[in-house]
Amino acid sequence: LEHDMKGNVENHTEITEFVLNGFKSHPGSQLLLSVLFSAMYIVTVVGNACMILLIRTDSNLHTPMYFFLQNLSILDICYSSVITPKAALTFSLGRRLISYSGCASQMFFFSLFGTTEAFFLAAMAYDRFCAICYPLLYPIIMNKRLCLFMVLGSYLSGCINCTIQTGFTFSLSFCGPQEINHFFCDVPAVMRASCSETLVNEMVMLALCGSIIVGTALVVFISYGYIILTIVRMPSAESRRKAFSTCSSHILAVSLFFGSVFFMYAQPGVASSPDESNTISVLYTVVVPTLNPFIYALRNHEVKGSLRKQLRRKGFFQ
Repeated sequence: LEHDMKGNVENHTEITEFVLNGFKSHPGSQLLLSVLFSAMYIVTVVGNACMILLIRTDSNLHTPMYFFLQNLSILDICYSSVITPKAALTFSLGRRLISYSGCASQMFFFSLFGTTEAFFLAAMAYDRFCAICYPLLYPIIMNKRLCLFMVLGSYLSGCINCTIQTGFTFSLSFCGPQEINHFFCDVPAVMRASCSETLVNEMVMLALCGSIIVGTALVVFISYGYIILTIVRMPSAESRRKAFSTCSSHILAVSLFFGSVFFMYAQPGVASSPDESNTISVLYTVVVPTLNPFIYALRNHEVKGSLRKQLRRKGFFQ
């Protein structure tokens, strides 16, 4: 018994790295995956940086809606930077090792930014609810203090969740081949690599992630339920079109994010298919941050107008 206990302690303490085996079963596609991930990361950084710059330089966009959008763009750059560069290097160089501390850090920051994004999207939905359902009270309700409080509250919620998730996951024992069947250190994938009993961890993940996803999604759905009712009752077609155009981009972004995240984290037994999990993970870790600036730019008349104005100033348009 003493020998077994000593062996278990040694197995736990001597682990210095993990092997990321996501998409390893497709050896011919590794270079293609690396090029795709690298290209999407560059587009994510450039697209979101342009969105931040556009909002900061145009005084017409200094409103609560664009304050949240600017913070969402900053978050998407951070969110993507935690996952995509490492994955692209893994695919291109074939170096699938990640250190124990590096894996813990990646999980911590991924959970932090992912949770914060869910709260941001809920805050943006509430902002649109106030703007469309209570237009006269909107400047009073959505004041600078409340906007700042919502952003800080979103990050605080993310900190609480990622601390609990990372702490619980890395309190597990890891023995034998430390292979993670994923392209990054996601909570379910790391738990599957453990030789400990993970039932408590799974219940904690389901309770925490489920309540966050369902709670923020409910705020979004309820807000848009009232928004749709208000838009339908508007007297003129022009006012209905204008109101809907300010919400359509957010609806699309919310659908992509919550659809994929709910599939991954808010259902019991979701970790049963690693290949399916890897594919869905690409959607919300790589694709969504890439698409967000385009969704908000191409489907928003104010952003498109501001972009034309800035390009005209630079001499691109007459």
